[in-house]
Amino acid sequence: MSQPQLNRRSLLRLSAAAPAAALFASDSLCSVLFAGNASAPPADARLQALRDLNGYFPFTPSASPAEWAVRREYVIRQLQVALGLWPMPERPPIQAVVHGRVEREDYTVDRVYFESSPGLLVTGSLYLPKAPASSPNGTRPTILCPHGHWANGRFHDHGDAEMQKQLESGGETDPVGGRHPLQARCVQLARMGCMVFIYDMLGYADGSSLTYELAHRFDKQRPELSRPDHWGLFSAQSELRCLNIMGLQTWNSIRALDWVISRADCDRTRIGCTGASGGGTQTFILTALDDRISAFFPAVMVSTAMQGGCTCENASYLRVGTGNIEFAALAAPRPIAMTGADDWTVDIETKGLPELKRHYAMLGAPDNVQAKYMKFPHNYNLPSRMMMYDFFNRTLGLGVSAIAERPYIPLTQEEATVFGEGHPAPDRSESAEVTLLRSLDAASQKQLAAIAPTDAASLTEFRRVIGGALEVMIGRSLPPSGSTRFEKQEQAATAGVTRFIGRLQLTAHSEELPCIWLLPDAWNQQAVLWIDGHGKSKLNGADGAPIPAIAGLLKAGFAVGSIDLLLTGEFTSDGEPVKESPRVNNSREFAGYTLGYNHPLFAQRVHDILTLLSSTVFHERQPRKVHLVGLNGAAAHAIVAAAIAGRQLASLAVDTQQFRFATITGIRDPHLLPGAVKYGDLPALLALCAPLPSAIAGESEDSLPVALAAWKAAASHLRLLPTATPESLAEFVIAQA
Repeated sequence: MSQPQLNRRSLLRLSAAAPAAALFASDSLCSVLFAGNASAPPADARLQALRDLNGYFPFTPSASPAEWAVRREYVIRQLQVALGLWPMPERPPIQAVVHGRVEREDYTVDRVYFESSPGLLVTGSLYLPKAPASSPNGTRPTILCPHGHWANGRFHDHGDAEMQKQLESGGETDPVGGRHPLQARCVQLARMGCMVFIYDMLGYADGSSLTYELAHRFDKQRPELSRPDHWGLFSAQSELRCLNIMGLQTWNSIRALDWVISRADCDRTRIGCTGASGGGTQTFILTALDDRISAFFPAVMVSTAMQGGCTCENASYLRVGTGNIEFAALAAPRPIAMTGADDWTVDIETKGLPELKRHYAMLGAPDNVQAKYMKFPHNYNLPSRMMMYDFFNRTLGLGVSAIAERPYIPLTQEEATVFGEGHPAPDRSESAEVTLLRSLDAASQKQLAAIAPTDAASLTEFRRVIGGALEVMIGRSLPPSGSTRFEKQEQAATAGVTRFIGRLQLTAHSEELPCIWLLPDAWNQQAVLWIDGHGKSKLNGADGAPIPAIAGLLKAGFAVGSIDLLLTGEFTSDGEPVKESPRVNNSREFAGYTLGYNHPLFAQRVHDILTLLSSTVFHERQPRKVHLVGLNGAAAHAIVAAAIAGRQLASLAVDTQQFRFATITGIRDPHLLPGAVKYGDLPALLALCAPLPSAIAGESEDSLPVALAAWKAAASHLRLLPTATPESLAEFVIAQA
């Protein structure tokens, strides 16, 4: 049966010389429907090693401001979705507790704490100059200082030995500044006339109701906190809601900015942000998301190399197709300065800075970006701080003629802590963790419930929010015309039906799918994409003959196409779908280390359906209608594919088997799609398909209220099938002809 492979794009072309025989009488047709995984594995790039945080992350500047505006909107939305901030949560006025002022010669330090959300605390130290503000209205330039991964955070003390090393290396010149570099920058900026707020990362110093070990050293999954009814951070359930440490820290940064701006003494036109290492990550993420930051200085973090190794610097979707250089570019043309060191940022002047310079020049601000390599280990030492002081002096108009750090009296831990008599520390138990997450989830669900579709206008907003999130979660749209190619391996014809077997290629992504098409001679110019969760082999039964549903479609004149979705069928050694999704080589069981850099397996399987759909709707034979069927574990994939490219479909028919993402308990479940529960689970994703003619088996009116409401708002009707069989799905499709 084998024939030479032909380099053809055609999926449905009939051979003029193909013989006709009795329908399905050929043993070869039945036996090859499917050979399972007998042929060579697909030449698919996704079978290679996964991308991780230690990859290479270059940035390619856009060609024009208009092109960049489109890209920027998407990447910012990607950040928001990844961090659980799409749409932005409600931000009521902050009720901060400011107490325990510590007096120094020329500045003061207040202790501050407040809730960014119920149960989630921001804790920090507020430095204020004693000298009168230079502005006529008494406001001061303000700088936020996220501190990064320095031991004990705001309480950090290098100790005598490390301080001595700093003095000997030239990294520091003053013993006090050398021991307390975090305090040193706050003191100097206050002496330069700035209000400075240094606040804790989660789990550091006084930081919030979460422990350091949980927030930054999470290692193994906790089965007792991974149930649908009782879950904590890093679980499948928290992933399904985009609740992660990086998102919580970013929210604290946004609310810290909200608080300082609410103060009467804050100059809202002169806001800076600076931090090093993990604090550098917080700096460029906050600045990207919030236009109120005027200038920013992320030290020793922006790089094309390692992107941040802590659980607090990673989240599912965060760096899929992007990286820290582009994150820094999102704030352009606002001024940025960066330092590099003898770490992953060592090449910043040659890898990253040239691209950022072109990017800023394209936006008309070529002088607003700078970076300098400092020959020191990972640090925020005096030479780096001096560069930062000069940067803010220029960009925020501080007007300081001579900048030099002077000796100061550092705060003791007792003077810095916000908790004590009359100010009790929060509970840091597992119970508090669960309660906090439940509260955040409830607030999110309330916010999204308010946009449930009731009419055409609300349906538009529903699509903007839920559909906007789904675009990020899947990360790909319908491939354009001409992007696919069919490599034919075998062709046979019997009694009015021609079978084509081969590999469907999406060339731009080096993806290849085992594929089959069945084309009746009396073709009705319509095609059915039949997607089975166990692969294309399910087109035929145990006896080798096409199942009745497929036979009925062919008899009615429909062409039928099917593929093996990624890691099903010919992708696996036994022809069965994998039980667990692949993961990167990282011993810490955090989904963000894998899904922060690679599409979820669920999304990749949706990509496969979109590839098949593109190859069909843009085929040279131009089918009049294309229908999509999903069953046996592929219904959710088909629904999502239809939500993304529904205008290209004539109908959708699926058997959901009552699947819900909310039932998933493992972070390597092949159906895991982070954010799916946050954005309404399967019913809400189905609602995005309205008003596409659709039939759903395995559901009831009570189980799909938001979807039924969407079809009603679109002046259409969603059909619920009384029986969940392949035949019922095929009958619906035939009725749409």
